[in-house]
Amino acid sequence: MLLNLIEVSFKRNRKIYCTNKDELEINLGDFVVIEVEKGFDLGCVTNLEFDDPEFEMKSEPPKIVRNASENDLQRLDENRKKEELAFNVCREKIHTHNLNMKLVDVEFQMDENKITFFFTSDRRVDFRNLVKDLAAKYRTRIELRQIGVREEARKLGGLGICGETLCCASFMQNFSPISTQDAKNQNLPMNPAKLSGTCGRLKCCMLYEKDFYSNCLKKFPALDTAIETDRGIGYVDRVDIFNDSILLRFEDDEYEQFSLTDVNALIQLTNPVN
Repeated sequence: MLLNLIEVSFKRNRKIYCTNKDELEINLGDFVVIEVEKGFDLGCVTNLEFDDPEFEMKSEPPKIVRNASENDLQRLDENRKKEELAFNVCREKIHTHNLNMKLVDVEFQMDENKITFFFTSDRRVDFRNLVKDLAAKYRTRIELRQIGVREEARKLGGLGICGETLCCASFMQNFSPISTQDAKNQNLPMNPAKLSGTCGRLKCCMLYEKDFYSNCLKKFPALDTAIETDRGIGYVDRVDIFNDSILLRFEDDEYEQFSLTDVNALIQLTNPVN
């Protein structure tokens, strides 16, 4: 059960959900200080009434401590400059240790009690020596967090082929699994270049119409279904949900278009209901 959760966003669209137990006066767009593990962090309120029935909290949500002060905001600006320097330092050390990893982003906690380095890699990485070097330089808690390519796209942002900001970098809360079957159900060409997003994975936007296509396809026979016609046995090769038509493939490698009504009538004649 969600209890008055408030969405707070941090650098590059990283979001957490917090409680306002002290009933502070908070408005959309305000910067607030959050009590996190072993310290405090600073983020911007992006949703005052977060409500997602499928969202599950894995632990006790952090608490909003207070509204950010001018000093807090100044410290945030200073941390952003430090993050740029830390990014270069870490990248050089990755090269020195010859590690198979790509540094994506660096984020300082507001109180600098923790610095998080986000990276991608196609395999497990032994970065213990790298952590030691970074901890020796910054004298604080160091976390190296491996993320996937979809999360990398969310952090870096950009524009999709539609010309709009990437969904993952703007409004998407969670990543859902996508399969090539979703593309097939929508009669999309099986061209990886056209089906893939900026991250190289299947486009998330295919999910938006998944339920629509799944429901529409229920009234059509499945692909490769054998249907007896006047010219012989035809097999369902493709369906057109918008025109209620079906393309049948015959054994002589010829095709013929039938309406859904005609196909249903043929199926009824072949398999009459007693």
